[in-house]
Amino acid sequence: MIQAYGLTSDSRKALPPAVDDVSFEAHAGRVTVLLGAPGTGKTTVLRLLLGLQQGRGLAYFRGRPLHRVAHPSREVGVLLGDVPGHPARTVRGHLRMLCAAAGVAVRRADEVLEVVGLVGLRDERLGSLSRGMDRRLGLGCALLADPHTLVLDEPADGLSGRESRWLHGMLRAHAEQGGTVLTTTADPKEAARVADRVLALEQGRLVADQEAAEFARTRLRPRVAVRSPHAVRLAAQLTREARAAQRSVEVVQEDGNRLSVYGSSCADVGETAFRHGILVHQLADETGDMGPRAELTAAMGKAVENKAVESGAPGNRAPRNTAAADVTAKIAPEEAGEASTESDSATERSLSAGSPPAVAPPEHPAPTGPVLTGPNPTGPNPTGPDPTGPDLADRPVGADDPRPESDAEPTAAPTSPRLPAARAPGDLPALPPPLSVRSAPSPLRPLRYEIRRATGISTGFLTGAAVLLVSAVTALVLGGAGHTVQARLLAAWPVQLPLPPAALGAGLLGALAFGDEFRHPALAADRGTVPRRLGVLTAKLLVAAVTAVALAFLTVGCDAEVLYLVYGKELARVPADWMSLGASWLGLVVGCAWAGVLAAGVFRSTTAGLAAVLAVPVVVVPVVQKAVESASVRTAAGLSMRLRETLLVQWPFGGERYVDAAARVLGQPVGGAMALSIAALLCAYLLTTLRGRVR
Repeated sequence: MIQAYGLTSDSRKALPPAVDDVSFEAHAGRVTVLLGAPGTGKTTVLRLLLGLQQGRGLAYFRGRPLHRVAHPSREVGVLLGDVPGHPARTVRGHLRMLCAAAGVAVRRADEVLEVVGLVGLRDERLGSLSRGMDRRLGLGCALLADPHTLVLDEPADGLSGRESRWLHGMLRAHAEQGGTVLTTTADPKEAARVADRVLALEQGRLVADQEAAEFARTRLRPRVAVRSPHAVRLAAQLTREARAAQRSVEVVQEDGNRLSVYGSSCADVGETAFRHGILVHQLADETGDMGPRAELTAAMGKAVENKAVESGAPGNRAPRNTAAADVTAKIAPEEAGEASTESDSATERSLSAGSPPAVAPPEHPAPTGPVLTGPNPTGPNPTGPDPTGPDLADRPVGADDPRPESDAEPTAAPTSPRLPAARAPGDLPALPPPLSVRSAPSPLRPLRYEIRRATGISTGFLTGAAVLLVSAVTALVLGGAGHTVQARLLAAWPVQLPLPPAALGAGLLGALAFGDEFRHPALAADRGTVPRRLGVLTAKLLVAAVTAVALAFLTVGCDAEVLYLVYGKELARVPADWMSLGASWLGLVVGCAWAGVLAAGVFRSTTAGLAAVLAVPVVVVPVVQKAVESASVRTAAGLSMRLRETLLVQWPFGGERYVDAAARVLGQPVGGAMALSIAALLCAYLLTTLRGRVR
């Protein structure tokens, strides 16, 4: 159950807030639809509800605010806009990464792919998916962690008629098994057809909270949909006869050859077309829109007629809910009257029973991939099994085995359990099997997520390859020019550059670890775009350090091998003080990687992370050098000997050399500047984390 009280967005520049004092309840076991034209604040309401946008008000999910839920993705499945993922990641890789983030088994990704009909597209990149496939994947991401509540923003946008019916069947099945469904739409007919309860928004305010049957009876108007190659001529004749008979009839010309006639019937329109010899291709009764209060058609960029009847002006969206077949000949009055009678009676029976009128199957459904066939929430599936993919509607849902609550705390308020399906299991669309094993918190969970995030795309591998190539070429140029010390030659570090290519590459990979998530967020269901949790930060720092160490070793090895092949052993020998030099080299590369991670997390940008890495040698190092050269600063020379004298212990195996090397690394300007920068960025990250939690 969702409870929202006084949701209000922050106003900007003295403008009224986009959402003002919206309060409602969405009960478990029911589908609640938030209806409104584009720009009325539907998405803002959902973002305020989930805590993704600053504002005022309270929101509770089964009696608890979302920030008090241990694993939000196990409580709420979210779909807002396109799937938030890197366009180069595969469909299956994206779901496997989210499995690691949610703490569920990796096989869950394959189960969800089967349910949403994307098994054949599991190796496709996110950037290559069509709009309909993207919405299917978004629904799969929402269902991945077996949430109790689904919050979906226009999930049917971009779907065909058959896919929309399948989606609505999935939502109905989730609700009938005890889950809560809150979705948005701009089409009032779709709201009346899908919802159990309709919440109407207008200019950021809630103007109606009605049951679906009452909404369809009081706020929707019937109309006659006409399609004719002589639409203009037919509209003129209908308007002329209505004026002569002094009847309140309104004719709205749609795009192309379509008309919407309000205040008339199929029989009257058919008789007029027959008397004047006007060819009619389609004549059907259907449910219209809500009138001028919704302003639905204005948002779509279409003209709205000024002559409105008392119940409101009509809209001019393309008809979706027809109840008569196409007619390809002139319509006789008797045939038109018969079609009108049957259509009117069907519409009246549907609205009186609280369900939408029957939906005719699409004339030419576009095969956009494997489509799962499930029943229409209002009745049997009219389309039958999909010939393009397997029919998964026969999978049993388990009527005697209710779906368990996920991550329900013992101290939580009593909630309604997942109820068995009211219908027979074979009549419901297939849902992913419930998660029976609850994952315990583990430090390996964010580590698995970070490894799959880093290895799921080729950016890291391409960056490493570019670093090795640039380093090898730079080492060859420096070796041929001469006058370069051996340590800088192996690191491919010219004196003119503030950092070597390996350090810059490590800093870029570290900046991508957080920066790419803010560009393509992967954890949108968990407290915003990227959760500022110490577990996730620790995993990112660990993976960045391992990547930087591997890059440092590969760079030195590749440079030494290239120098040996071209110039011989003279330039490829190992320096005598290789231990201290190696420690300094690893510290520099790992420090750059960590600086990139922390700076990208603080400033929410990959560019800012890389800029922070470059700022260390350009800005921080000169400041540290001046501080070290001042008379008031003592050097760290002899630190190991003084430590041994203080502790009165003998270092085994000559351990004082290692301590002295570490002290020298920290005592040199680059090492001290890097340590200072990392400490400052870590403090800034912790401060921003605490600030976000306080908000």
